[in-house]
Amino acid sequence: MEFDELLSGPINALRAFLRRNSALRRRLMPLLRYSSRFWRMQPADNSVSDYRRWVAAFDTLDDSDRAAIRDQIARLANCPMISIVMPVYNTPEPYLRAAITSVRAQIYPYWELCIADDASPSPHVVTLLEQAATADRRIRWVRRATNGHISEATNTALTLASGEWVALMDHDDILPEHALYMLAREVTEHPDAQVIYSDEDRIDDNGLRSHPYFKPDFDPILLLGQNYFSHLCMMRRSLILQAGGFRVGYEGSQDWDVVLRVVEGLRPDQIVHVPHVLYHWRVHPGSTSSSLAAKPYAATAARRAVTDHLRRVGQEARVLPAGWTGFNRIRWDLSEAPPPVTIVILPRTGVRLTRCINSARARAAYPDVEIMVLDDGDRRPMLRAFMRDWRKTVTVVSDYRNVSDGALRNAAAGQASGEILCFLHDDVEAVSDGWLEEMVGLLLQPGIGAVGAKLLYPDETIHHAGIVMGIGGTAGYIHRRADRLDPGYGGRAMLSQSFSAVSWACMVVRREAFEAVGGFDEVNLSGAYVDVDFCLRLGEAGWRVAWTPNAEMTRYASPTEPRESEGENAIRFAREIRYLHTRWAPVLAVDPAYNPNLSLAHETVPLAWPPRASYR
Repeated sequence: MEFDELLSGPINALRAFLRRNSALRRRLMPLLRYSSRFWRMQPADNSVSDYRRWVAAFDTLDDSDRAAIRDQIARLANCPMISIVMPVYNTPEPYLRAAITSVRAQIYPYWELCIADDASPSPHVVTLLEQAATADRRIRWVRRATNGHISEATNTALTLASGEWVALMDHDDILPEHALYMLAREVTEHPDAQVIYSDEDRIDDNGLRSHPYFKPDFDPILLLGQNYFSHLCMMRRSLILQAGGFRVGYEGSQDWDVVLRVVEGLRPDQIVHVPHVLYHWRVHPGSTSSSLAAKPYAATAARRAVTDHLRRVGQEARVLPAGWTGFNRIRWDLSEAPPPVTIVILPRTGVRLTRCINSARARAAYPDVEIMVLDDGDRRPMLRAFMRDWRKTVTVVSDYRNVSDGALRNAAAGQASGEILCFLHDDVEAVSDGWLEEMVGLLLQPGIGAVGAKLLYPDETIHHAGIVMGIGGTAGYIHRRADRLDPGYGGRAMLSQSFSAVSWACMVVRREAFEAVGGFDEVNLSGAYVDVDFCLRLGEAGWRVAWTPNAEMTRYASPTEPRESEGENAIRFAREIRYLHTRWAPVLAVDPAYNPNLSLAHETVPLAWPPRASYR
């Protein structure tokens, strides 16, 4: 049994105890977060043993697979030459030998391995490289006269490359035998591709694989927080050379830096994700896959690389550490006169509405905010009293029509003065200081049409951290019921990123984008999926939908409120699901924010049995 599996029971028990003791929780939960599951970035139910069974079932080639791949290679219209660039320094002999052997074992034959030895003092390095080059003429290497660190060594290796494409490989890692074939196949299928990246996992000294990272499709927001392109990443050689190669001073994150410089000039459709594990990252005490402490300078270089990127593209922000992770938090700068915001609230009870407005005001310092409350004619005394007492400090819009919530919000938006619309449910309470500034700052980045917040249950577990299409057959909240401080799958619960949809319980929208898609659907939907449909229409119109973990709201949904799928609502709910399946079938089948190797059965990000992608 793995060490982390032995710890999982006591850790979960301690988490439960801390939830019942709020004072202790505030002191100890951050320590628990980083000392237990954080280092491996995996949910508890994706155990090492589960993954190894999954690998045996779905990610292990047999002779028939190899024969089929060779047949496919013979049929490829274009067989690009792939130059694998590998800087080497004092690599332990077994690791270097295994890395080179994995390249030589590639089923795809059109490659060259370009190695630069960075003046390794250990004599076995030169001996091994000489033997490898003698055994396979596709291996080219050079020994540097002086040690220059990884950026200079990578640039030296790059001078040996002649291929149209360059793949980056570390000197102690391993490629599966079908890796280059999968990349070459994508080049044929996407002739305009400029950057191609894959999923990855880790491998130990016994050859056992663990901790897969099944990644989303290209997301420029997530790429600011983490270098999820890292392995295996292949770029056109001309683009790397145009970008100036690998920069000295960015060691440890030199690949992140060059990726950012390359993608700045590309369209999203030119960046292709291959949803297969095509890289095994070696786990040993000196590798960053084992611990960030092995190379602490990498996190500093990463922040510098992202800061430079934002400056080049004209975006004002501060790049801060995201905990102790090596990831980044981007804090977007607002102008001295940011665009006015109208917060639109459809109330259900006076108590909830009072808490919502008071917390929204107390937790935000945004300079220009209008709060608009919809009066739908409800005669409940406390709500009527609220409307009477607060008319001087909030804008009350009366609309007594018997129409859907979406229609009421559309009507309010038509009377709102703000350039930015913020839709709030009255059962949310702001937790984060600066929540509105955080959301608006992200919203104002190029191409973003809507931003959602992180919603919590009252017990401080996650309610909403982005909506994934296809979960449960329609749509579901990723990481639901994970602890508030849980970093989530691949660290994604703690990083801003794109999603296909976010919840309108707390959503900010550009008025321009809202009007471009005609607001919320008033005809086909009235209940649970109005926000999903709205976000999908934004995406269809070319807007990106984003989510931030740095604007937190607690949601106090009443247990007495009727469920969409029960009672008299059930027929309408079924009809609206049918509409969603008809209107958005392609997105329900393939959500770009969610990997086909992850399950749609529920919201805890488990492995898919079987995956919805195959190399066969």
